[in-house]
Amino acid sequence: MFGTILTLALRSIARHKLRSFLTILGIIIGVAAVVTMVTLGRATTLQVQKNIAALGTNILQVRPGQGFGRGGGGPRPPDFKPEDVTAIADQVAGVTAVAPQASATVTAVYEGANWSTTVNGTTDAIFQVQPWPLLDGRRWTPAEEQAGKAVCIIGGTVVKNLFPGIDPVGKRFRVGSISCDVIGTLTTRGQAGFGGDQDDTVVMPIKAVQRRFTGNRDIRLMLVGVDQRFSTDAVQSSITDLLRERRSITGGKEDDFNIFDTKQISDTFSSTTVLLTRIVTAVAAISLVVGGIGIMNIMLVSVTERTREIGIRLAIGAVAREVLMQFLVEAVALSCLGGLIGLVIAQLAVGALSALGGLPFLFVPGINILAFAISAIIGVVFGYFPARRAAALNPIDALRHE
Repeated sequence: MFGTILTLALRSIARHKLRSFLTILGIIIGVAAVVTMVTLGRATTLQVQKNIAALGTNILQVRPGQGFGRGGGGPRPPDFKPEDVTAIADQVAGVTAVAPQASATVTAVYEGANWSTTVNGTTDAIFQVQPWPLLDGRRWTPAEEQAGKAVCIIGGTVVKNLFPGIDPVGKRFRVGSISCDVIGTLTTRGQAGFGGDQDDTVVMPIKAVQRRFTGNRDIRLMLVGVDQRFSTDAVQSSITDLLRERRSITGGKEDDFNIFDTKQISDTFSSTTVLLTRIVTAVAAISLVVGGIGIMNIMLVSVTERTREIGIRLAIGAVAREVLMQFLVEAVALSCLGGLIGLVIAQLAVGALSALGGLPFLFVPGINILAFAISAIIGVVFGYFPARRAAALNPIDALRHE
């Protein structure tokens, strides 16, 4: 019996193709929007977590100022000194290594090709703090670091723009106003989760950058590696106390430096992405309700159009339950068809938007199954009233209907 009812329902849908499509348009839009938003939200969260992990876990970023920027309208807080680096490495328990950084934006030139990039000066400790292995070549020696020799390790973007098809290791090129020997290349990291190309970099010994580019011994950033056996919160508190003492910050004065835990940054980005995804998904879900109302409206019209047909079925022996089931199955079939089309559109949209935004393509079975189930439930909920109305018709009155 159910097979016959389903066949009749599908025939009715096929008989009015355009009307059926317009009826389920709200369901299609709602399912496609919800699945797309949730999937892209998860893909964004995974990408952010991947990029943060590339920066290294259990790392504290220490900068002068009260935020990522200068902040406020007062004088610029003083930069750190090499002695601050040594103090943190020697006096704070749980610190595995401290990598100071000084940077400058320069133009790199090699045989007529030029590229604007960032030169980052640091110490060999950077390779202990951050998991960034070399693709080729070597790291600088302690003697080269101490002497501030002009040797460098370059990122993939610099290699691509200055040395296309060439092994750069062993080559010499100009970085700003100095000549630099390439001793190694870095593995590819890609885009950072909060903007910027991590591979667009030239890494040199910090003394070379300070002497040739910045002209001072100031340090704008310290990356502090934390032993996994220690709490990052405890280490962060110890570093805060030490820097307050060294920078003569007493009483209730605010810190003129900030410390960020990379895990906290990851959690902040992830929670923000989840919140935005939920808001957009809630808005998109309204389309499902609108689609359900559309189905109920069209089914009521269908009941009115087919009143005489319903009367004939009831007159020749059909029971009210069969009539109710016929219209209910028709509503559910419409809604499920809209759900399936919406899922297909969602996967196409996710693929296109992921490629456009540089995100990994994800297929999340849970949200796809849930969205389809909701579309079926909407068919039941909004199709029941018209189906009940059809089943409650009096056969004699239905036969008299014109």
